[in-house]
Amino acid sequence: MDFQIALLLGQDGIVNGAIYGLMALALVLVFSVTRVIFIPQGEFVAFGALTMAMLQAGRAPATLWLLLALATAVLVVEAWRWKSGAAVNWPAALFWCVGLPALACVLVLGWKPVSMAAQALVTLVLITPLGPLLYRLAFRPLADASVLILLIVSVALHGILVGLGLLFFGAEGSRTPPFSEARFELGNIPVSGQSLVVLGVTLVLVLLLFLFFGRSMVGKALRATAINRVGARLMGIPTDMSGDVSFALAALIGGVSGLLIAPLTTVYYDTGFLIGLKGFVAAIVGGLASYPLALAGALLVGQLEAFASFWASAYKEVLVFTLIIPVLWWRSLNSRHVEDEE
Repeated sequence: MDFQIALLLGQDGIVNGAIYGLMALALVLVFSVTRVIFIPQGEFVAFGALTMAMLQAGRAPATLWLLLALATAVLVVEAWRWKSGAAVNWPAALFWCVGLPALACVLVLGWKPVSMAAQALVTLVLITPLGPLLYRLAFRPLADASVLILLIVSVALHGILVGLGLLFFGAEGSRTPPFSEARFELGNIPVSGQSLVVLGVTLVLVLLLFLFFGRSMVGKALRATAINRVGARLMGIPTDMSGDVSFALAALIGGVSGLLIAPLTTVYYDTGFLIGLKGFVAAIVGGLASYPLALAGALLVGQLEAFASFWASAYKEVLVFTLIIPVLWWRSLNSRHVEDEE
């Protein structure tokens, strides 16, 4: 390995680390607010990329039918809860179950977007509501369950979504055109425009999330829920809505990540699993609580993967996932054990 090869590997590590950083942010956000270790986060990435590919092929994406099916199921559940005497926030339920699915139908079946920007927008409109709908259907009824039970449900949901991905998109992978065809030379190191798009979008998203949590009332409500769910509820913060918003943001981040990686690599129905797991390793570095440490962990995972692919490509996945062992060992020595709240 010479210096130029090291720079190329470093560039790949930074680009990959940016994607893993987005995954880590989404996982930390969901876990902080809802205590759910959201294993299917990677499925949003795969569904986003494959939805974009189907739109570019001139077909109605299968995620539209998944969205409509989930919206119908959630509406039935909400109606049953209302009939049973439970309080139902109908404006929020109708927004997620009727408003956004109807908008998605109009955009896909009526508008039929042609430009890449329009197709990316439609993809995000299709993917984002999947988060809160899955939360309302699978996790909200178990909001008071232990983290282990929520993890089991999350693993089961991952298996279901992977199977649906195979049914919807088939076993063949897809790749989309890059958002930028530009090529640059930085010190004899070739840099693609798509890599710069990935880094730029990641920085913008991180900045927007920082402003969202620091300046907006909704962001502050999410932070309050993450710190003390019971206290937030006593202060009048609707914690159920916090779950909706956190899952919607996670789905949005996953959809954006899928759009970013689809031009860089061929995406299959199960590609999101490994991407999500690497994001989970990065999130573990941050203790599933710290956003800056999760981003730092993502860069570490990206660099480790890039250089491992050069020295031992057959074992690069093993080396990346082995990183979680010393991190967990170090955290077990420096963390105080706290029992789950009743």
